[in-house]
Amino acid sequence: MLGARSAERGEAAVSELTSQGMDVDFVQIDMEDLKSIEQAANTITKNYPDLKLLINNAGMPGAFSRSFMDTKEEDLRNAFEVNFFGTFRLNQRLFPLIKNNEGTGVNVSTDMASLDHMQNAESTINAFDYNSSKTANNAMTLSMAYEVRNSGAQVFAVTPGFTTTDLNGNAAGGKSKEAAAAIIVGYAIDGKRHNGEFLDEKGVYAW
Repeated sequence: MLGARSAERGEAAVSELTSQGMDVDFVQIDMEDLKSIEQAANTITKNYPDLKLLINNAGMPGAFSRSFMDTKEEDLRNAFEVNFFGTFRLNQRLFPLIKNNEGTGVNVSTDMASLDHMQNAESTINAFDYNSSKTANNAMTLSMAYEVRNSGAQVFAVTPGFTTTDLNGNAAGGKSKEAAAAIIVGYAIDGKRHNGEFLDEKGVYAW
């Protein structure tokens, strides 16, 4: 299943993947809209009760502020609405399927969500609105992982690293979308247990 806010872009993506021989269904979902999340979750629960993999890749940059003092509360709330609250709402509604089916939940994160990175990196982007929303998402990842620690299910976080996407205005110098997706999906289907881990392309990354 492929979820997207824009039905037009989502259907176009499904058509492209279908033309490559993949079996893909489109699910419309707006991570800022509770009713949209509920409707999508209900559709998935009804039509795909055997769900075993959920990858949460939705992201909102806020204003991608460059300093704490430049951060505006409105931008902070916008970032949290998608990166934390929207993802929380969807995870909470689909987590029972992941647990019951001994499946895998992956929350896509960022290097800058790591408190260790923010404290010790020689240089980084101090985008408090975006970074802190993803740090909260990391905390959610660990809470979910704790609940399935004694089961066959797992939940973990992956940062693909700097990737050129719409989120950062397609800034030059990052990985391609395909390369970043390969890192995320690679961990999701490698058959190993990563419950409670934060991973980058090299392996375990510090929280």
